[in-house]
Amino acid sequence: MTLNRRKFFGSSLSLVALGSSTNASASTFASHAATAEADTQVWLAGDSLPYPVENESARLQALLLKHAKVADSYLGGGAVAALEDKFSSLLGKESSVFMPTGTMANHIAIRVLCGEAKHALVQQESHVYRDESNCVTTLSGINMVPLAAGKTVPSLSEISDAINRAEIGPYPIKVGAISLESPVRRTQGSTLSMEQINEIAKLARSKHVPMHLDGARLLLMCGMPGFELKNYCAPFDTVYVSLYKYLGAPYGAILSGTKIQMDKARELRHILGGTQASGWHAALPALEALDGVEQRFAAVRRAGENLLSRLEKLDGFIVHRIEQGSNIATLEIAAKRQLGLEQRLKDASIRARKIIDGKLTLQFNESLLRRDTDFLVAAFAGKD
Repeated sequence: MTLNRRKFFGSSLSLVALGSSTNASASTFASHAATAEADTQVWLAGDSLPYPVENESARLQALLLKHAKVADSYLGGGAVAALEDKFSSLLGKESSVFMPTGTMANHIAIRVLCGEAKHALVQQESHVYRDESNCVTTLSGINMVPLAAGKTVPSLSEISDAINRAEIGPYPIKVGAISLESPVRRTQGSTLSMEQINEIAKLARSKHVPMHLDGARLLLMCGMPGFELKNYCAPFDTVYVSLYKYLGAPYGAILSGTKIQMDKARELRHILGGTQASGWHAALPALEALDGVEQRFAAVRRAGENLLSRLEKLDGFIVHRIEQGSNIATLEIAAKRQLGLEQRLKDASIRARKIIDGKLTLQFNESLLRRDTDFLVAAFAGKD
């Protein structure tokens, strides 16, 4: 008698094979089978490995068995403190603070840097300006001045003019901070170069204006030519990195800066209602993911570039790279290449977005390392 998985679980034989007559045992076996299948999938969408909800308790339990003294009390001690220390070392900053959300991390950073100078320059396409519902202005009374509409980075002249407009005139207003996001998701993951950052930092220092880096997706830049994490963060007074976008945490963020700044950040976190009773269950997965993170994401970048280079050599595929891009590219696909493509990718356990107007947006994450380039190219090309 031949049994598929569904029939197997519906038969009395399944109970013998599982060594139990309980539904819980069958569910556990199904969960393991689903996990094994998921571990071979390649997701060409999103920044992170997918973490199915049904597997989260087992994943967290495995981490609890591996790490000692993980519990924290109101975000003090345990895995939270270990994560803060690790990020301080990774980013080259004196101190770090766990935040429940990136919105809170950005808000508190800008508020700490501005002090009483409630005037901040931001990119118009940045998350802090476009996606945080005027949080900084509403809660802290800081006027945000948007620059570089439709672009990743404002020019030096734009920044200089904005500072002069505020600070020169009959009623001078001191600019309290410059906030820069990199990579910028609203410009398809385009990034600021080290040269651009250093030029802006030189201008900011000459005007005594501190700088904040919204580096929610900063680690995706690992492997980019000339990118070195500590050097990239050095010109910024404060840096925010997301814990859930690609580090496997269910939520959370890290904000880094000087000890004095982060002591103030902890105070503001409490005032704004962010000092939750515990955060170890978010800190622990991120702490685990930080081991070797620079090397892994550099490997993802190499694998993504290998795939794009191979595809663009085939007739019917045109690769559109993002200037100074992080992990996103667009694949233009001829009509003849689209025939059967969706099914081939599905059969190969490759998950991708829908093709729209002949174009497919590709996002590279750690799942790309599960298959070699030959396998992926074959799935796209079919019988070439």
